[in-house]
Amino acid sequence: MLETLVQQLQQTSIAVFIAVILAVAYLLLAVREHIACWYAAFVSTAIFLFIFFNVRLYMESALQVYYLAMAVYGWYEWNYGDKGDQPLPISTWSMRHHGMAVAGVIGASVLSSVILAHYTNARLPLLDSFTTWGAVVTTFMVARKVLENWIYWLVIDSVSIYLYVDRQLYVTALLFVVYIIIIGFGWISWLKSYRQQAIVSA
Repeated sequence: MLETLVQQLQQTSIAVFIAVILAVAYLLLAVREHIACWYAAFVSTAIFLFIFFNVRLYMESALQVYYLAMAVYGWYEWNYGDKGDQPLPISTWSMRHHGMAVAGVIGASVLSSVILAHYTNARLPLLDSFTTWGAVVTTFMVARKVLENWIYWLVIDSVSIYLYVDRQLYVTALLFVVYIIIIGFGWISWLKSYRQQAIVSA
């Protein structure tokens, strides 16, 4: 595995390195609630779209198309917020919202994995579907600045690491290990901001 990782690093194109750097930049900027995170996300996503399609991770490829759209949506929401004149504040979801989100992800994952297993040559269709549908919901949460998005990402990225290792995408798997580390800082930072908002609003 280590030897393969070194070989992949040596063979990785400049474009892929740029995508990885921008992906990390996106997350770091999101932790700081900086609007530039969406610019980094857009360019990085466009590059990863081609990578995943070439290794037959079709649901992951489709997810990148969604990410492109959400980068535009997130930029708009963070800039203008609900009222169109103020930055979007951090919010939380009720248990009912979380229950609906989790049930939706599980249901969509099972359905799409059955379709992929029967009609494509997709590898690990259930896990591929789970990370895809989970990311669909969670990316929307980021765009709406929902605090719990960091918890969702922790689960999704952990599963994604296994998925990428299975496909011998060790560079991408390593990127997601970095993501998990940053997620911890994201949760702490957004929680602090959320509590400060509550104090100001009180």
